[in-house]
Amino acid sequence: MGPINENWIAKHGDGWSAGRIDIRDDTKEGYAGWDEYGVAPMHSEDWNALSDYLWDLTTEELLPYNKLIEQFEAHYGKRIRWADDITN
Repeated sequence: MGPINENWIAKHGDGWSAGRIDIRDDTKEGYAGWDEYGVAPMHSEDWNALSDYLWDLTTEELLPYNKLIEQFEAHYGKRIRWADDITN
């Protein structure tokens, strides 16, 4: 996860995180099995919970982004608080 632009923070406030989900297919050599999903700003508490959920997640097939988020929210027991839903 990288820092959010300072102008964005000035407009929306602290308490938000954004970044990417790194994906690795360990059956492939080198970087051939690497990919990522970009993740829009969400409440930092939700980001931390998503990070914990993903830390040990292993699947047989690459989950589409929306399916991954659905499964996380079911596990988490609530919806992610996306910045776009709250700040617009």
